[in-house]
Amino acid sequence: MAAIRNADSNLAVIRRTLDDLGLSDTTDIVVSADHGFSTISKQSETSTAARASYADVPAGMLPPGFLAIDIAAALNLPLYDAEAGNAKVESGTHPKNGDGLIGEDANAPKVVIAANGGSDLIYIPSGDSGLVKKTIDALLAQDYVSGLFVDDSLGTFAGTLPLSAINLQGSSLMPRPSIVVNFKSFSTGCAQPVLCTAEVADTGLQQGQGMHGSFSRADTANFMAAFGPSFKKGFVSEAPASNADIGQTVAQILGMKPESQGKLVGRALTEALPEGAVPTWERKTIASGPSPSGLRTILNYQVVGETKYFDAAGFEGGTVGLSPDPALALTK
Repeated sequence: MAAIRNADSNLAVIRRTLDDLGLSDTTDIVVSADHGFSTISKQSETSTAARASYADVPAGMLPPGFLAIDIAAALNLPLYDAEAGNAKVESGTHPKNGDGLIGEDANAPKVVIAANGGSDLIYIPSGDSGLVKKTIDALLAQDYVSGLFVDDSLGTFAGTLPLSAINLQGSSLMPRPSIVVNFKSFSTGCAQPVLCTAEVADTGLQQGQGMHGSFSRADTANFMAAFGPSFKKGFVSEAPASNADIGQTVAQILGMKPESQGKLVGRALTEALPEGAVPTWERKTIASGPSPSGLRTILNYQVVGETKYFDAAGFEGGTVGLSPDPALALTK
């Protein structure tokens, strides 16, 4: 509440200053949050990492780098910490920041884990399909996983969706992750689950602190508002929108037409402009084929024209805000 009061007070100062300068009637104000937020959970019944003892981790809790520790154990390969000079991660220790290099040689790892809070990125440089399959099998066995996305070029794997389904199969020069792991999220019991969501997170922060980065609706939901001479008054749109749309909207208001360097550029929110009409949009669901244990990665998204908005993804019952909606599901 103190943070909300602080933001509100700062906005009030800006508005008073615009009034004092006589600029209020000619100035647009756009307000947007970065992303949603959740409370960290560090609990697991299946993790090998959670059963070990660490000097800096409460007993029974997941340590930073739990995913790297569990994958290394499942593959029966050594684990090294890149942030510690490629030192071997011994029993009872964990990677400093969660990242891990897995393989006999730290300088030529077979698997690389990049810790990312509510989701982790896994790189398999060789692209070996057998190693990819073993890694996916290990992930599907963990109770903290809720949804897997795999590089399209590596093939199709039961229980997973392709990276292209979430627009991550791009043309960046940076290495593309082989597997994106979404961690489980759940409601702690309030009337609006997105306001009291907890998520497993691979981070140095402790249980009870805050994190984001999962595919739960608590993390993907956001707040946006705008007011001023360029916008309708008292208008609320139910059409999907995102931070990616803000730049396009401001550019249109300014009469600018920037050249695109790619396709993921958002859209101008013309429905919020004085003469703009509310666009039509669709809600869609894609589901993978089931794994041997019956797990399916499900993705809920919305579409306005050619622009996609991703709402939630994961395993049924494992992601807050996810709807399996089998009537809409298109199996991939």
